[in-house]
Formats: sequence, C-alpha cells, structure tokens
Amino acid sequence: MNVNIPIDFFRFDGSRAFSSQDFPTKIEAFYDGKKEYKKLLEEFQEEIDDLQNMMYAHDKYAMLLIFQAMDAAGKDGTIRHVMSGINPHGVVVSSFKKPSSEELDHDYLWRTQKQLPQRGRIGIFNRSYYEEVLVVKVHPGILTGGQKIPSEHLEDVDKVFEDRYHDIKNMEGFLHRNGTQIVKFYLHLSKAEQKERFMDRLNTPAKNWKFSEHDVKERGYWDKYMLAYEDVINKTATPDSPWYAIPADDKKNMRLIVSAIILHHMQGLDMKYPEVDEARKAEFQTYRDMLDNE
Repeated sequence: MNVNIPIDFFRFDGSRAFSSQDFPTKIEAFYDGKKEYKKLLEEFQEEIDDLQNMMYAHDKYAMLLIFQAMDAAGKDGTIRHVMSGINPHGVVVSSFKKPSSEELDHDYLWRTQKQLPQRGRIGIFNRSYYEEVLVVKVHPGILTGGQKIPSEHLEDVDKVFEDRYHDIKNMEGFLHRNGTQIVKFYLHLSKAEQKERFMDRLNTPAKNWKFSEHDVKERGYWDKYMLAYEDVINKTATPDSPWYAIPADDKKNMRLIVSAIILHHMQGLDMKYPEVDEARKAEFQTYRDMLDNE
C-alpha cells in the first residue's frame, strides 16, 4: 500500500499528555483526490477483512474499537465507511445513548459489558462507558438526578470521577489480559467545523433529520467538554489500551487514519489459521475420493 501514515503521532498511551488546544483538528491529507482516497480505503478494508477472518478462525482474540467525539464529528460515517467491506458476521456495532430505566438500575458499566465482543470478533462502541466521565462530568447533576448512587458515595464529586477513571483502567486491563485488544478513538473536531456541519444539516432537506437542538445546546459547553476529553485521555490511556486522537475536520483523511490504526493493531496480534494434524489430513483424502466418485 502506497501510503505512510505515522500512527505514533496520533497515539496517546500515557507516555505524553494530550492537549485539545495543541493537537490539530486538520492535517495534510494522505490522499490526492477522491479516486485515490477510495482506492486506499478499499485496500485497507481488504486487509482488515483478511485479518478478521483469521481472527475468527484463531478464536482467541477479540477487538473492541471505541469511538468518542463531539456531535457531528463523523462517528457514524467513519464506522460505516471503514468497516463496510468487513464480513458482517465478524463485526458487531453497539450504540449507547441516554441510559434506560433498566440500565439505571445497574452500575454504569453494566450496559456496555453486555455488548463486549466474543473471541474472534470485532466489537465497535459508538459512544461507550466513557460517557460517564464526559457528559456526566460536564453535567454533574446527572449523578444526583437519576443515577441512583447512594448519597454517601456522592459527598466528593471529584473523587467519583477519579474512581471511575481507576475503574475503567482496571476493567480495560482485565479485558486485555483475557484477549481483548482495545483501541480507543477520539475524533478531534474544531468548533468552527462543527458549526458548518450543523448549518449544513439545517440547510439541506435530506440532512434535516440529523439535526438536534440538543446538539446545539451541548455546543455551549464546548470548553468544558474539551477539558473533560483531556482528562479522559490523560487518565485512561495505557500502552495496552491506547487512545488515538484523530484530526476530524477532513472526514476522508480521518477514515484513512482510523483504518491504518485498526490494521496496525490487528497485524500486531499473534494469530494464525488452525493447523490440521496428519491424521486429519489423511481423512481429507477419503472425502476427496467420495466427492470425486459422486
């Protein structure tokens, strides 16, 4: 593949700090025009699909891809474009919105734990348990307004979030040690680009359905969200479960970068197709003869 995407530039694994102000929302494109973009994306899809088939046959690893971003950053489109060429039998996408009454009757990790991928499969979380240290941190009233947490555990709200970072890191470490490779993407969109995309949704009839006044209201908390994302990345990034900050103002470039990172992590798994022993190979000849003599 004739593209060199510097994965380490986007990677945050706890060895350096992430700053939303210092990290770019747009960089030089890794493609030269729509035709080359499409060709590169298809090549990534083919390689990811081949490795996912091997992962399924190997049946020891799973992969969890987490996508977090501000509204209109392109999570849905990135998931759809990057994974469209992958065998659907091996990929499961889960989206997490406002918790249901049943979900609120359990701990905050419960609803996502139920959707973790089986061995041999790729699970994709469109939003995730990280909402509990993003949206809830920006709106701490959620803690006391419906999460049913005992009052004695809410005396120090800052500690609640520190404990959640700790819980999440431990949970992800546990999953990693049991064969789940976790790769976390933060799609880093600029405030100016978000405004353009909101206006496009308002002005294009075919996109009106995408517009939500709630998204515009949340835009008013932009600075608080940026600080929350910085805390999330800096306090939960590890070498085994890294975060990747992806410049999101150029959707095509973003999809290529995400594809390259997924492929990189799949290539790093110690996988192979199951080997057949000699006795079984001898049996194959019997079945060949049976089929030839039909």
